[in-house]
Amino acid sequence: MTAYWLARAKINDYDEYMKYATKVPDILKKFDGKVLTRGGNHKTLEGRDYFERFVVIEFPSLADAEACFNSPEYKAAAAFRRQNNVGDNELTIVEADDLTPTD
Repeated sequence: MTAYWLARAKINDYDEYMKYATKVPDILKKFDGKVLTRGGNHKTLEGRDYFERFVVIEFPSLADAEACFNSPEYKAAAAFRRQNNVGDNELTIVEADDLTPTD
């Protein structure tokens, strides 16, 4: 079943954050990840208005989404972001729900 990375980021150092962000697309391809939206205009309708970058990435399955996150390549990219405090990220993986009526 399809799964999604839902990522939110507060960018502390744009130039350094982009060094992280430019590494991610090649990593995603290895796990059949497809970026559905990245950045762009947004409006927080409820909750804390803290994050400024939003990303949604589709994967064929929850296992693929987790494997990507746990891959050595992504771990190295994320470690760069964390160690240099270039962005405060939050990432949640959500598996698509079967919305078939249950009558």
